[in-house]
Amino acid sequence: MQILNSSVTKILAMGALVLGVAAATAQPYPNKPIRVIVPFAAGSGTDVMTRVLMEDVHKGLGATIVIDNKPGANGSVAAEAVSKAPPDGYTLLLGTSSAHSANPWLYKKLNYAPIKDFTPIARTTNFPFILVVNANAPAANVADFLKGVRTSSKNTMGYGNATGQVAGAHLMNVAKFSAVAVPYRSTPPALVDLVGGQFDFMFVDLASSQGLVKDGKVRPLAMMADKSSTLMPGLPALGETFPGFSYIAWGGLMGPAGMPRDIVAKLSAEVVKSLNKVAIKERFATLGLEPYPAAPEEFASFMVEQEAAWGTRIKDAGIQAE
Repeated sequence: MQILNSSVTKILAMGALVLGVAAATAQPYPNKPIRVIVPFAAGSGTDVMTRVLMEDVHKGLGATIVIDNKPGANGSVAAEAVSKAPPDGYTLLLGTSSAHSANPWLYKKLNYAPIKDFTPIARTTNFPFILVVNANAPAANVADFLKGVRTSSKNTMGYGNATGQVAGAHLMNVAKFSAVAVPYRSTPPALVDLVGGQFDFMFVDLASSQGLVKDGKVRPLAMMADKSSTLMPGLPALGETFPGFSYIAWGGLMGPAGMPRDIVAKLSAEVVKSLNKVAIKERFATLGLEPYPAAPEEFASFMVEQEAAWGTRIKDAGIQAE
């Protein structure tokens, strides 16, 4: 009888333990810190945008948000890591056009599927890009720049992301000149070398470079767009010289495939709410960023469209997958 009572006691204790675990797991999301992986280094436009946005989003969610920078391979390192994470809403990715639109065409093999392996949560941003040279370069405008690179056989170009790589190849193709392309793991170290005169020019997002532009350490020549922007008044658009020279360098929050709909809806609502705040819009403008809030369904369609669009651009630029 004592053995029976002991067994019953153990069973009841185990039952209480199971109920305790169930109660803990039933707590509303989020009930622990959320990690947002950024595919580029600290100080990059993607990093700056993510930190500003998540500083506001965390207030609405009532949860700690940790930013984790994982640069490398045009965002592939970060994308692969998130694609293999549990789809519980606690590991997210600030996805970009580099990893999800361009990389399928730049690499023969990726260890993640840019569309299938992810759950779109909310589109967040467009990143305006500019063509820049070292402040000591002789070129004062696009015409000067083109004259110089067309008469030189020693041109060099740096890039820290897929947009910079593809835009540079596109420009060489349509402007009929050549340059040795120098890849970097992220934009900040590339900018350091541009200032140091290690290469001649690059396409860079405004958010990463505007501090150096204001300090006179790099010289902007043109917007990577078909028309000028209020973010850089007076700066001409490269599309004015070469029509069709426009790309959408985008950012958006996503998670691993298979995330629960209620978690996706909650995250999306908070991100869109933050992006629509006047204070966030004004902060983005000062940083050279364009807010572009979009819900999961719209973001999902956009990702499919952009993968095809970047494929066309990359083929037209004559870039061969590595």
